[in-house]
Amino acid sequence: MRLLLDTHALLAFLSGDYEFSPAAQAATERPGVNIVVSAVSVWEIAIKRSIGKLDAPEDLIERAEGAGAELLSITARHAHATGALPYHHRDPFDRLLIAQAQLEGCAIVTGNRAFPAYGVTVVW
Repeated sequence: MRLLLDTHALLAFLSGDYEFSPAAQAATERPGVNIVVSAVSVWEIAIKRSIGKLDAPEDLIERAEGAGAELLSITARHAHATGALPYHHRDPFDRLLIAQAQLEGCAIVTGNRAFPAYGVTVVW
């Protein structure tokens, strides 16, 4: 199983705080699970850190790789797929994560209540 971490889940995972639900924490620790970190989350964190809205580690990518996460790039297909999504949620970062989960066959670790409306598997 591949688990795509949303931005909040990524920060919690890397900090070791596990601000997840017990089910999400158990899923990320399950043997054979591949943790996936999207460039979308790295981008969102970089923007928010640069404007002072978020305190996040500078070595985010290195920490993710050190934890064994797979880094997922944004492709033209991912970007294009966001246009076909209904507008249950307007956040462009989240919409791109949803499109990636759909196209890449990932479940998403998120507490965001809008995600299930898109038919993606949500772990929380």
